[in-house]
Amino acid sequence: MAKRKGKGPTPKAEDRHWHAKRQLARAAKNARRTGTPTLGPGGRAKLAEARRAAEAAAKGRPAGARRADGEVPELVTGRNPVLEALRAGVPGSALYVMSSGDDRVRESIQLAADRGIPLLETAKPELDRLTDGAVHQGIALQVRPYRYAHPDDLLKADVPLIVAVDGVTDPRNLGAIVRSAAAFGASGVVVPERRAAGVTAGAWKASAGTLAKLPVARATNLARQLKAYQQAGCFVAGLDARGAVTVADLEIAEGPFVLVVGSEGKGLGRLVAETCDMLATIPMPGGVESLNAGVAAGIALYEVARRRGAS
Repeated sequence: MAKRKGKGPTPKAEDRHWHAKRQLARAAKNARRTGTPTLGPGGRAKLAEARRAAEAAAKGRPAGARRADGEVPELVTGRNPVLEALRAGVPGSALYVMSSGDDRVRESIQLAADRGIPLLETAKPELDRLTDGAVHQGIALQVRPYRYAHPDDLLKADVPLIVAVDGVTDPRNLGAIVRSAAAFGASGVVVPERRAAGVTAGAWKASAGTLAKLPVARATNLARQLKAYQQAGCFVAGLDARGAVTVADLEIAEGPFVLVVGSEGKGLGRLVAETCDMLATIPMPGGVESLNAGVAAGIALYEVARRRGAS
């Protein structure tokens, strides 16, 4: 009987195109070409501080996880969410990869390498711990904490146009408001520190990248901050169904101006509404009771920009 010819030694992981190590090696080669930092198992200590912050954030420990500047890193997990976040330009500080997975993981690795996001090979137990048991499908993106502007910084424009957001808790609505604010020439957006949406991965995606261009500030007390804007020479108008004028007739918007947008359904808070110089409404002949906050902001900002351009 003829002896069967062997196939030779098993190729190294780095030589198998589908293996995670091969994918990471390819990303590392690209990183050396583009200057992207790539971290293998031996370099994990460099991200230890970031990992601890991410773990604390994932476990929902607001006091322990919160840094001195009030910013907490966020983790996006799962193949589709991570890929969508990277495609949308969400700023990442690290990409954790367990295996090459499928085309989505490979594209995520390439996008991270192209954008200078450190790649970190990790094992399943470590990724389970990092994501606090969430379904991660072998990949997680750590989102860089957003650095908020100071509310007074939004007054630096020649004729400030500021959008204040009251009671909006959906980050996607916040992102949509930022997108409209950027499109119609606003100086920036201010949000409350508490009980309101902040700049998360969801807000980044909804903003279509405009969060990289338009500053967002946080106010400890929104009503107090609106009074400070009034003392600085701004008129303040809130969007409200009870408004005495329509957004098309806001003459006060021609100068330094703050537009306050409330949440869908609840609208503006009582103190915020009382602080406004005027309440303005969006006519809705179709009989709809209220508009999504992002849609309402877009309509009002269009009218404000039209009036300011004509003045």
